[in-house]
Amino acid sequence: MAKIFSVPARLVLAHAADPIARFLLRSGVSPNAVTVAGTVGAVVGALALGARGHLVAGALVVTFFALTDVLDGTMARMRGPAGTFGALLDSSMDRLADAAVFGAVFWYLFGEHNPYNGMVAAVISLALGQVVSYVKARAQSLGLDADVGLAERAERLILVGVGGLLSGFGLDWGLPAALWLLAVLSAVTVFQRLIHAARSDTKAPAA
Repeated sequence: MAKIFSVPARLVLAHAADPIARFLLRSGVSPNAVTVAGTVGAVVGALALGARGHLVAGALVVTFFALTDVLDGTMARMRGPAGTFGALLDSSMDRLADAAVFGAVFWYLFGEHNPYNGMVAAVISLALGQVVSYVKARAQSLGLDADVGLAERAERLILVGVGGLLSGFGLDWGLPAALWLLAVLSAVTVFQRLIHAARSDTKAPAA
């Protein structure tokens, strides 16, 4: 099964971001500044709109600022090697944005009296999402390969966004359903990455 947000789609977005990236670099804006600005925008959109029940507006704002993940990466590629702090900053800001998004979803569902146990699914999705990211980062630090999985960060945000839009347009089950689907896909992704990392361990003794 292919990833929801495929590699070709990422490449198309990156190509579309080229003119904007060039303009920002010529204007003296750094990739790190774009990373932070994107996180601030996503956090504000999630907490100020999504948590208050403005699900359609919140989903659109968060999606817009989530695209800075493509933009700052394109800018870094164009600028050339400039240290590794940018990668650390990007990952750290991603975790903050994820916490804001799922925290906003949790708060909204709490106010709606937790339809379909959506709050439980939100907590599970947030927790497993952190594990998904951790397994990949830890595997890479150990020289292993865990770059696989159905539900990476882009897929998680897309699913939550679609669920928010469905609920925002009157389908109350939309957001909880998306969260439960995401919880399942995240659990599968954790095991996919662990299994793939184990198979990439060339130093492991033969069975």
